[in-house]
Amino acid sequence: MAKTTALIPEQRRQQILRHLRAEQVLSYRQITELLGISQMTARRDVALLAEQGRVRATQGGATLVTRLLNEPRRAEKAVTGLPEKKAIARAAAELVTDSMTIYLDAGTTVQAMRPYLEEHTGLTVVSNDLSTVLAFLDHPSVDLISVGGRVDPDNQSTIGRLAGLTLAELSLDLAFLSSSSWDARHGVTTPVEAKIEAKRAAMGSATTTVLLADSGKFGRFAKYRVLSLDELDTVICDPALDESDAERIEGLGVEVVRAPLP
Repeated sequence: MAKTTALIPEQRRQQILRHLRAEQVLSYRQITELLGISQMTARRDVALLAEQGRVRATQGGATLVTRLLNEPRRAEKAVTGLPEKKAIARAAAELVTDSMTIYLDAGTTVQAMRPYLEEHTGLTVVSNDLSTVLAFLDHPSVDLISVGGRVDPDNQSTIGRLAGLTLAELSLDLAFLSSSSWDARHGVTTPVEAKIEAKRAAMGSATTTVLLADSGKFGRFAKYRVLSLDELDTVICDPALDESDAERIEGLGVEVVRAPLP
């Protein structure tokens, strides 16, 4: 491919975006070769594009920020990223102490907390996730509250205004939220508008809000914003989240926990 030279800065950045749409990921070396520019210029252009939320800077280059058009079905999510989910769930459970009231958002990562809460006593567990509710039926001491509302069959959860109204009437110590798309600029997003109300109501009712989301979901965004990352207290992710991304999130005043894999 021919090198592109004598471009003004915005033209260079548009070329980077064009190449990323084709390749998804580019190293700084590839960018310098494709555009005929120095590595310092390539890094500067990528940094600016990252600030604009158009790309995500990685340790060795850049990857395209992608739009999530549809929420994956629960059956798909249940069989992917299992080591990451286990690590994130274990780290999340360490925040829970006896006699707390906690909200467990819909999602397989949040549901994975169940084995790590077996020994806790006096817990009140609130969830809009039908599978999570079923998983806690055999817990020896949990006071279980199932959030009502319109049922989303694909994700086996309740959503919409009724779910939000229920959560707004509770007082929560911890709200554990999930998301299939999140990044530093767009925050936590969803392609399903009806999911927003329950998540925001849970956050509004909680003393502390924690996002559980693996690094594979970072750098994606959907059309509906649920919340900005600076509204969170903590993000629990896996070790693959890039150090620069973790530092950027921490710069928003959010604690980042990269849970070690088992």
